[in-house]
Amino acid sequence: MQRWRGLEDIPEDWGRSVVTIGSYDGVHRGHQLIIRHAVERARELGVPSVLVTFDPHPSEVVRPGSHPPLLAPHHRRAELCAELGVDAVLVLPFTTEFSRLSPADFVVKVLVDKLHAKAVVEGPNFRFGHKAAGNVEFLAEQGKTYDFEVEVVDLYLTGEAGGGEPFSSTLTRRLIAEGDVEGAREILGRPHRVEGVVVRGAQRGRDLGYPTANVETLPHTAIPADGVYAGWLQVEGEAMPAAISVGTNPQFDGTERTVEAYAIDRVGLDLYGLHVAVDFLAFVRGQARFDSLDGLLAQMAEDVKRCRELIAAAGDPV
Repeated sequence: MQRWRGLEDIPEDWGRSVVTIGSYDGVHRGHQLIIRHAVERARELGVPSVLVTFDPHPSEVVRPGSHPPLLAPHHRRAELCAELGVDAVLVLPFTTEFSRLSPADFVVKVLVDKLHAKAVVEGPNFRFGHKAAGNVEFLAEQGKTYDFEVEVVDLYLTGEAGGGEPFSSTLTRRLIAEGDVEGAREILGRPHRVEGVVVRGAQRGRDLGYPTANVETLPHTAIPADGVYAGWLQVEGEAMPAAISVGTNPQFDGTERTVEAYAIDRVGLDLYGLHVAVDFLAFVRGQARFDSLDGLLAQMAEDVKRCRELIAAAGDPV
């Protein structure tokens, strides 16, 4: 799969293509439906498929300080799109100047002049251009002028987790913030992932017999609510069953919120400086302060036992 950053990265000889545009944060099951449709349409037409997204999130430019928590960094989104069969991902730097492009100018500069769109596939709520003035109806009118089709794909509706709401990144962020990682997994189609580099912490876990990887998360990461979770620690392609702690460590009067993962039954791991990922399978319990260190150790042993059971029941990670 090709990856481009900015319009200038698109090859000069790029031919016609099927395009889909959006933030696509998380590449959840609703996104997957749209992307798969774009890929299938591209194959029918005998042209490549291109996914166009933005960096930073448009809201941060339009309303500084409002950057939403991210469900997946751009490199992870690209990986997920490649798995769905996308031929190229274009990340457009979203600047103040770019935000002022009218919908008509966006169509010409991006879809017509650079990507030579033969078809554009979007969800029904797609908006674009200055002040989000463009919609799928306007896009369809532009298609008649510039010779591209517009196809609209309806989003899935969620089950219990969302109470019948359409699958969305906003809903997924809310569930994660509430600690409902199982509800988020229903929407994403896989466990929510947090990534970062392993850094040195207070090393209390090592002293207590449960050495943890202290993950310095990427900026704007959507981090689950404080608590203990079952999941996996992903290291260089290996998924290790893990008990995961999120929070400030109230037992030791901590103030800094951290994400720490204990690789269950693994000894002698040296992960410092490695980029790792933590996949959240299920919520186990909320954070708590115990009357004694013995009480904490007893609970930690119970947490690891429960995490081991949940992971075994889930089978192989997605």
